[in-house]
Amino acid sequence: MIIDVWSDVVCPWCFIGKRRLEKALGEFGHSEEIVVRHRAFQLQPDARETVPTHQLLSEKYRVSPKEVEQMQANVCAIADGEGLCYNLSDTLSGNTFDAHRLLHWAESIEKEKELLEAMYSGYFEKSLPLFSHQDLILIAESVGITAVDVMNVLDSDQFAAEVLNDRDVAASLGATGVPFFVIDMKYGISGAQPVEVFTQTLETAWADR
Repeated sequence: MIIDVWSDVVCPWCFIGKRRLEKALGEFGHSEEIVVRHRAFQLQPDARETVPTHQLLSEKYRVSPKEVEQMQANVCAIADGEGLCYNLSDTLSGNTFDAHRLLHWAESIEKEKELLEAMYSGYFEKSLPLFSHQDLILIAESVGITAVDVMNVLDSDQFAAEVLNDRDVAASLGATGVPFFVIDMKYGISGAQPVEVFTQTLETAWADR
C-alpha cells in the first residue's frame, strides 16, 4: 500500500501531520507493507525573496503582529502535543523549489526520509532557513550527504520536472492546501487530522485491497 504525502517543508501543519501519520502507522498491524512517499507542494511557488514569516503572515491575512504572535503560539501548543518543540518567532519564508528538488534526489539514494525529517526539525525547531543552496547544504550534511552532491543537484535542473509533476497531480486530485495524504490514489485525508482519522482510513484502505 502506498501513501503519497503532499507537503511543504515550511508548512507547520505538515510536520504535525507527519507525526500523526507516524503514530497511526505505529499502531497499524500492516505498517511493514506500506510505503510513504513525499510529494512536493509549494505554498509560495512565486516567491522571489526571503522574508520574516511573521511579516508574510501579517500581510497575507491582514492582521496585526500581535495577532500573528497569537496564531503562532496556538500552532506551537498543538505541535507540543505531538512531541515537537516549535520556535516560530524567528523563521523565514521563501521559495522551497530547490528544497523539494533535493528531496526528490535524496529519494534516489534512500536518504529522503532522513533529509525530510532534518528539514522539518531544522526549520521549525531550530529556525534554520531552507532557501539558499548554502542553507540546504548545511541541512543535508547533517544527515551524511556531502556538499558536493548537493551542489551537483542544485546547480542543475535535475528533478525540477518531478516537483512540477507533483504540483500537477495535486491539482488534479483537488488539493488546494497541505498536508494532503492519499492512500493508493483512492483515499484522501486533507489536513493534519487526528490520529484516529488516519487509523480509520488505513483500516478502510487495507480492507479494500
